Amino acid sequence: MKFFLILIIAGFTTSCSTMKGQQARKQPAEFPAFDTESHRGGRGVMPENTIPAMLYSLSLHGITTLEMDVRATADGKLVLGHDNYLNPWFTRKPNGDDLTKDEKDRYPVMQMTYAELKQFDVGLKVHPLFAKQRKMEASIPLLEDVIDSVQHVIEKEGREQVFYNIETKSSEAGDHKYNPVPEEFVKLLMGVVEKKGITPYVIVQSADVRTLRVLKDKYPHVRTSYLVGARRKDFTVEEDLELLGFQPDIYSPNFKYISQEDVEKCQTMGMKVVVWTPNTKKEIEELKAMGVDGIITDYPELLLD
Repeated sequence: MKFFLILIIAGFTTSCSTMKGQQARKQPAEFPAFDTESHRGGRGVMPENTIPAMLYSLSLHGITTLEMDVRATADGKLVLGHDNYLNPWFTRKPNGDDLTKDEKDRYPVMQMTYAELKQFDVGLKVHPLFAKQRKMEASIPLLEDVIDSVQHVIEKEGREQVFYNIETKSSEAGDHKYNPVPEEFVKLLMGVVEKKGITPYVIVQSADVRTLRVLKDKYPHVRTSYLVGARRKDFTVEEDLELLGFQPDIYSPNFKYISQEDVEKCQTMGMKVVVWTPNTKKEIEELKAMGVDGIITDYPELLLD
């Protein structure tokens, strides 16, 4: 009897320890003292939302966070990409021809399989907004391949762990056509995140309040970041939060529509303020002086001077 009691107690203790370990692995890691984020991997320098871009940003040892956008494919995979359609600004077709503006509507990402998408090149065509962007062959990557590539370099080089700021690209108007409904989208995303074991280092950001609400309800241990754009001109922080329905970990407005008063108000409430997307040294220095907690920029090297 004593023997069996010892086994039961030992099993219970091991089970508790395992559960505590699992909980610890899920809890968010300590947020950077100042969050330096590379927008889409640093699209001012590299082809956006690609593995080469993320590895370039990883090579900058002052960068704390890789920012990226995700979309779902027709076969239920998650790929990096910002737009509803393949973007003619920087996409070439499998035959090597440039994708033209007139052809854009033919290639909605969610209506294509990953096998189809990966045949397009997104790294060789000169980007009209970023003429100095380095040119190279680059395909649209799976989110899980991006994570594998980044984590491999971190382990190999002993680099400090970075955060992943992952934006769910979705809207109610795009449901079933350009994006999954929020519940399905979040399930797909967290399936990849948890499989890869990076949950403590993940921030999920979105302008779609529905996605953030699902995360708050089903994955409360995951950091959320509320993206706010031009509507900030006409809304207060309190009104933004009322629309969202809860207080996120991070308030992330367009840098043009944030004041020092807003920054202080958010910080008093317990939120971090991470702004996007200043692209000059002057803008960045002004925002730092304002006291923001982080900056997302297309030119990550500007954050390191």
